[in-house]
Amino acid sequence: MKHLKFTIQLMIIMASFFLCYQFILHSISNQKYKTDYAELNHVKHGLLNVGEWKKKVSIILAQEINTIHISKKNERVLKREIEVLLNRLIDEVDNKIRKSNAGTVKGWIKQGFINTFVDMKDIKKGIPQYADALIQEMTALKTMNKVKGLMHKRLDTYLDKTFDIRESSRLKRILRKNDADDIQSAKTILHDKISTMESRILTEGTLLVVLSVILFAWSGFSKGPLSPSRYFFLILSLIMLLAAGVTTPMIDMEAQISRLSFVLMGHPIQFDEQVLYFQSKSIIDVFWIMVNHSDYKMKLVGILMITFSVVFPLLKIISTLGHYYNFHNARENPVIRFFVLKSGKWSMADVMVIAIFMAYIGFNGIITSQLRQLSWISRDVLISTTNGTSLQPGYYIFIVYTLLALFFSGILTRKPYKS
Repeated sequence: MKHLKFTIQLMIIMASFFLCYQFILHSISNQKYKTDYAELNHVKHGLLNVGEWKKKVSIILAQEINTIHISKKNERVLKREIEVLLNRLIDEVDNKIRKSNAGTVKGWIKQGFINTFVDMKDIKKGIPQYADALIQEMTALKTMNKVKGLMHKRLDTYLDKTFDIRESSRLKRILRKNDADDIQSAKTILHDKISTMESRILTEGTLLVVLSVILFAWSGFSKGPLSPSRYFFLILSLIMLLAAGVTTPMIDMEAQISRLSFVLMGHPIQFDEQVLYFQSKSIIDVFWIMVNHSDYKMKLVGILMITFSVVFPLLKIISTLGHYYNFHNARENPVIRFFVLKSGKWSMADVMVIAIFMAYIGFNGIITSQLRQLSWISRDVLISTTNGTSLQPGYYIFIVYTLLALFFSGILTRKPYKS
């Protein structure tokens, strides 16, 4: 019977180890996928990107150029303007000729000849016919096509001179990594990867928790002292839960404009999934950010955080092993006794759980409030915002570790096993 129990517990530990490894591996991979996906959707590649605006505006202007035509009403207005211009032009030409002919005999003769045979009033009487002829030529299909062609060429010239000078190596690297030709295809690929990974992570995390709870429940409800093998299995289970909890993302913080739409020159313009901010961090990630910060206060906070949430629990687990097996009379060692019997108040894993939860509530409230203000900017611009802040499986794994560690502390008070 003992061998059967040992075999079952060994199989649980082996399965837990496999699930823990897969959970960490898939969580870290999914963290990278989410970061890349957020980068592709970042507002700097969409709403604040010159290239995107150039695409949308060029389509609108090209359509507007193609629809240019002179209506009957516009023809009447245009005819009046042309008549005024022609009248002014004839007067200016007459004045210029008179000035050039003034002061010389030859000029006087020329001007006399013009005055005799050319009547400016008769010329001006024909202005309406001249204007009709000009409008007819302007509205001819051949002429309009030439005008539109020139406008398209000028538009292309302006667009070629408009470009984004920001560095885009990271974007190109993401496209190359996902073997995608453009941002949209890369989004589709990453979205499918994230969906698949999240399903795997949820399954692996749930199974890992269930197996750990079964192992602790089996040992906890046993009235007798724990055997060395069972004690060792519990220690391994705690180590795996702690490793999974601190190395995988605990919280995702995301703020995005899910949709922004308005009308420009009678044409609708819309931007979707514009990420303003995204972070997905584990305890280890936050620690490395803090210790690499230039401010020594941030370094100190990072060291304290990793000390109380990771180092102390590990030292306690190691000390527990020495205390239980009494290696080299470890039960009498003051350091071992401190970590086993008195370090509970220093192992602040439970405080870390509450701190992360409060941070989640705080970030969730702040982001929601700020996004709500953004959506009230203008009635002419429709802005729909989304707060994607969420707790991740790593947080729940860490909670399970904290609860089982407290449960394990109660088991430590039992009498030692006697072989």
